[in-house]
Amino acid sequence: MIMVGSDRAKKTANLRQQLGKIRVMDFSPRKRRAASAAKSAGVDGMLVTHLPDVRYLSGFTGSNAALVLAGGRAVLFTDGRYTGQAKAEAAGTRVVIATKPAVVAACEWMESAEVRRCGFDAAHTTVAGLETMRKAVSGKVRRGMFVAVGSLVARMREVKDRGEIAKMRAAARTGCELFEGMLTYLEAGQTEAEVASTLEYAARLAGAEGMSFDTIVASGERSALPHGRATSAKLPKRGFVTLDFGVILDGYCSDMTRTVHMGKAMPGERDVYDSVLEAQEAAVAAVAPGVTAGEVDEAARSVLRRVKLDKYFCHSTGHGVGLEIHEGPRLAAKQTQILEQGMVITIEPGVYMPGRFGLRIEDMVLVTDKGGEVLTPSVKAWIEL
Repeated sequence: MIMVGSDRAKKTANLRQQLGKIRVMDFSPRKRRAASAAKSAGVDGMLVTHLPDVRYLSGFTGSNAALVLAGGRAVLFTDGRYTGQAKAEAAGTRVVIATKPAVVAACEWMESAEVRRCGFDAAHTTVAGLETMRKAVSGKVRRGMFVAVGSLVARMREVKDRGEIAKMRAAARTGCELFEGMLTYLEAGQTEAEVASTLEYAARLAGAEGMSFDTIVASGERSALPHGRATSAKLPKRGFVTLDFGVILDGYCSDMTRTVHMGKAMPGERDVYDSVLEAQEAAVAAVAPGVTAGEVDEAARSVLRRVKLDKYFCHSTGHGVGLEIHEGPRLAAKQTQILEQGMVITIEPGVYMPGRFGLRIEDMVLVTDKGGEVLTPSVKAWIEL
């Protein structure tokens, strides 16, 4: 079993103590930057409805909210379930408890505040949502009021500040400890679902708010499925087991993948593993400010191309991580976005051979002025259990 006794309790207490040392966040600089970005986009107000963006700008973690930035003001609209929570979490932001849908109340407020061009993020606004926004204001201002300005807040979120990085370090460290614990109890005959549930239980005991995504445990032939969710399939006596998981601490996600081998490897399996590891480490080494996302992808892909395994690499090399498990930038072929200091990305090349096996190795990497710093330093060397 994963260690859940006194040592685990001590580590959990230390982790909470470290998180407690992070200063209470002042969201004013973020709100000012977002308002400035909106102004540069040609609008005099911005409506934020994507909940991770709302949390990033205000600290509010509820499930229903709309945030308006206009005229130097920030107003958060939510419902009566969150009266106390909103005022406690969104300190420094005016809170309005609405008796109608939060988006409707926000739009009505903007009309009364004489906002005539309101920016919104089309990536997180449905056609129905936009229609609701338009119907909430009178006909005389409706035409031309709502302007798609792109994912301005999501772009801000790509570069993490010191407090965010500290939280992500803690989440990544917890993930590493969970993996190391898993190595002590993985056995042939266990079901993938049993492995996943044991891991998730241990994550909760370690202080995690939840998992970053549905835990992936893919074994035997199923390891050739890049997103093979845990099933009732049993771990084989001989074959690969891919473990892809992450935890959420204080809102921030971790993400890591390790692949182990049950029993003695067949000829060629170790060679494929070593090639994926070489590709992964080459991509990590390529990380630096000023490098494009496509160049990092190519660093991994070129290794697999050299050994004629690139055709089995069917996804991008990585993605940003933060309040969401998938954020910008996207590390894929020909992506021209420049990496910046403070970004946290994943590096996760893999090889998947249908009907045979698959494997992936993934780390979280912080972009620093010196290059890429691996936040998930658990062992990546070949492991046979």
